[in-house]
Amino acid sequence: MPKVGMEPIRREALVLATIAEVGAAGSLDVTVSQIAKRAGVSSALAHHYFGGKDQIFLAAMRHILTAYGREVRAALHGKTDPRARLEAIIRASFTDAQFGPEVISAWLNFYVKAQQSPEAARLLRLYHRRLHSNLLHDLRPLTGRNADEIARSIAALIDGVYIRQALSGAPMASEAAAEMVLGVLRPALARGALQ
Repeated sequence: MPKVGMEPIRREALVLATIAEVGAAGSLDVTVSQIAKRAGVSSALAHHYFGGKDQIFLAAMRHILTAYGREVRAALHGKTDPRARLEAIIRASFTDAQFGPEVISAWLNFYVKAQQSPEAARLLRLYHRRLHSNLLHDLRPLTGRNADEIARSIAALIDGVYIRQALSGAPMASEAAAEMVLGVLRPALARGALQ
């Protein structure tokens, strides 16, 4: 007889175990059995809750994206100045929780998975649209018609820092990663400023 109220706890344990296993392997070359063992549940229960490894991985990425959304909203709370808001968005992209090795590995594998999986591609497009929209909202009053180009460049740079970090093997501090992107944003704002 299943324990009442355990499903959300076990689901979360499986999602967190997936992130940890993918991070440890550096790839999606992990099994549901490995994930379940790390989560402290049976393989059969993992299959029951999610159906398979792809579904567990997509749930893990939804978890990461949800946590990222919360961090962005918290960083933007109470900020009205467009420059301060842009900095907050960028810093939220590189918090210790978001820019940890396991999450970075999950992102790299997510980019690859999006090439093969319509559901992963949909989630990635959703993330890209939200990031672009957030950046564009605060770039428009500062850069006018250049806002779209700058937003695309900054979003690509954020993704690029994650990819480079996943592949480099040399750890970069969260703050250094944020400063790298801000170091590109600041002159772009100066060049694209409204007259």
